[in-house]
Amino acid sequence: MDIPDIRSLVPHAGPMVLLDRVISVDPDNLCAEVAIRSDSVFSGPDGVGGWVGIEYMAQAIAAHAGYAAWLRDEPIKIGFLLGSRRYECKRSTFALNSVLHIHVHRVLQTENGLASFECRIDDREQQALAIATITVFEPADANDFLKGSLE
Repeated sequence: MDIPDIRSLVPHAGPMVLLDRVISVDPDNLCAEVAIRSDSVFSGPDGVGGWVGIEYMAQAIAAHAGYAAWLRDEPIKIGFLLGSRRYECKRSTFALNSVLHIHVHRVLQTENGLASFECRIDDREQQALAIATITVFEPADANDFLKGSLE
């Protein structure tokens, strides 16, 4: 299976692409990887704060949507993280030199672009470090959506 570079699948640029690569993807699932380094965005002396995990999950969801668009030969769209019913993280910090796997599983997708994903961050030993249910929205036209929300 051919998986493009993650930078071509998310609407982020430069250092704001927080994930390193997509490991696997199918119509309802994606697994991405990130190595925690001293030069990682949001890195402190001990690593990256556990609170960043929700953004790792959101970017994995964006990569999932981007991969689907790539398969259809369509441009990558901007989406919005609407919220999480819960975000539970067993670590206050993702330690330097650790490698995380971010798993997202789509459980709901509506015609209007609303979706819900069950998400998990695992360490190398496949122990769950964080879990969340995340709701996202991908409008047909983000510019029109934003203009409408400002009026």
